[in-house]
Amino acid sequence: MMEMATRALIVGTGMSVPENVVTNDDLAKIVDTSHEWIFQRTGIAERRVCLETDSCSQLATKALEQALQNANLDAAELDVILVATVSGDHIFPATSCLVQNNLGAKNAAAMDLGAACAGFIFGSSVAASMIESGHAKTVGVVGVDTLTRFLDWSDRSTCVLFGDGAGAAIFQA
Repeated sequence: MMEMATRALIVGTGMSVPENVVTNDDLAKIVDTSHEWIFQRTGIAERRVCLETDSCSQLATKALEQALQNANLDAAELDVILVATVSGDHIFPATSCLVQNNLGAKNAAAMDLGAACAGFIFGSSVAASMIESGHAKTVGVVGVDTLTRFLDWSDRSTCVLFGDGAGAAIFQA
């Protein structure tokens, strides 16, 4: 009898964004641009921007909580938490460790992946590999960045492109 290969599936998703909204019209007040110019080139009408009180780990925690709820799982069921970010709260500890602590995910290993825009895709690939190899049963993946903290708001070529937020998925066999 031939054994079926284990495949990883997404069983829950979640997201979190800051409350603070910056529209294209808001940007037109600080750089030489307009809603039409930005929207025509990017399709972006508004972006979410963290306040000083918001953090990368807070956004990631909320997104992963929502994904766990969507999957009808408890944080204690996570084997691994992977957080893809290049703008974490600190150099050390890793943002994933902060999320692990915030969730009370006492059984989960935690690891950050620094891969910018492709981070969530790489995190998803790592999660699938862990599940398909039998090294994990339940993996939470979060893509999160708070890059607006590093933007030059006077540079029209970049300030119109970025916003802050987190997306999460729960992977299982």
